[in-house]
This record gives sequence, structure tokens and C-alpha cells, in this order.
Amino acid sequence: MFNPLDRPFLIFVVSLLIFWLSAWIGGWIRKRQGNQKEDSYEDFAFVLGATLTLLGLIVGFTFSMAVNRYDQRKNYEEQEANAIGTEYVRADLLPIGEAAKVHALLRSYLDQRVLCYRAQNEQQLRQVNAQTARLQIEMWSTVSAPAAAEPTPVAALILAGMNDVLNSQGYTQAAWWNRIPIAAWLLLMIISIFCNILVGYVAHGRSAFLFLILPIALSISMFLIADIDSPHRGIIRVAPQNLESLVGSLQSQ
Repeated sequence: MFNPLDRPFLIFVVSLLIFWLSAWIGGWIRKRQGNQKEDSYEDFAFVLGATLTLLGLIVGFTFSMAVNRYDQRKNYEEQEANAIGTEYVRADLLPIGEAAKVHALLRSYLDQRVLCYRAQNEQQLRQVNAQTARLQIEMWSTVSAPAAAEPTPVAALILAGMNDVLNSQGYTQAAWWNRIPIAAWLLLMIISIFCNILVGYVAHGRSAFLFLILPIALSISMFLIADIDSPHRGIIRVAPQNLESLVGSLQSQ
């Protein structure tokens, strides 16, 4: 499903055009009204300052929301690597045949989790998710069947570790779905349009560069917010550093 919020460069281009057009509209309105009294201009400048202050607060809060979600995704990636590594070590407590099977499943599962972070398109991501779900079912059945047949403390420990592995993936997926609300984006866009109209109104008759300062600054801000908030696309993404480090550690054993 196409989601424009997952296309940071598209957000930058579209917002730049909209904001520049808004500033031009403000200048056109000022041109139609002609010269205004000095008192009315002072009142207008007061409104402009208050609106720009509100815009700065909204941009700051929205950027903070995106950064918090980015940090949350990084933390869950670390927790997921720790859960898989712990369960891999605990599997050594099983009989040799069962331990080898659990180790092989965990290595395959770990590879899929790394691919999930590296996926570049929706089709590849769907394939990885399907393979991950299949491995989760197989891993759980592998450790739950012996635990049900012979409930020992070791079997309970292995079962609890596998439960942590499956839960950590669920927490990671939930963090990826936790995006900035659409209402916040709409509010940011509306206030930005109003501010550009007001700035265009004030900048009429002055340097044309004034029409571009605020649109460019706001477009860059929206690009960064969308880029940080998007889990799979953009420049700033959560790299599976801990998962890849675990892959290297297991390969060296």
C-alpha cells in the first residue's frame, strides 16, 4: 500500500512547492490590497510573530515524537538480539540432537530478522515476514513438545527463553507501526501554510529570496521528520547492528 509518509524525498518536494505557492499567494494578496497604514502593519507583524512561534513549537514537538520512536526501534533491536543470543546459549542444555535443531532454527531466524531490517521494498518485506512467521511456529513447536512431554526445570527455562524471542519480535513490529499520527502531520502542514502566506504578505515588494527562506527551512524539517519516522525508507534508518554482531559471533563459534 502506497504511503506518502514513507517517501521523505516526496514529502520534501511536495511541501516545498506548497509552501512556496502559499508565500506567493500571500504576496499576491498584499499586492491586491495596496499600501496599508503603519498601525495595521504593526498589528499584522504581531500576528505573524505569534504564528511563527506556534509553528516552531509544533515542529519541535513533532521532531521530538519522531526521534523518540526512532530510539524505541533501536532499543527493541538490541533487546531482540539479546533474546536470541540468550536462547541460543540456553539450547546447549538440551540433548545434542534437539540442541542442534534449535541452534539451526535460531540461526535461520536470525538471518531473517537481519533481512527484515535491510528490506528495501514491500514485496521483499512480505516474504521475510512470511518466512519469519513460519520459523516462529517451528521453533515454538520444537521446544514446546518436549516440555509438554517431560516438564522439567530445564525445559521450562528453554520454553521461557523462546517466548522472549517471539515476544521481542512482536515488540519490534509494534514499534515500527507506532508512527506520528496523521492529525499531527495535518496540523503541521496547515500552520506551515498559514505562516508562509503571512510571510509572503510581509515580503511583498522585497527580495524574492525572502519567499524561499521559510519554505525551504520547513521543507527540510518535514523531510527529516518523515525520514526519521519511516522505519524502512529514507536515509536515517535503524541498522541491525546488534543482530549482525550476533550473526558474526555465532559464525565464529
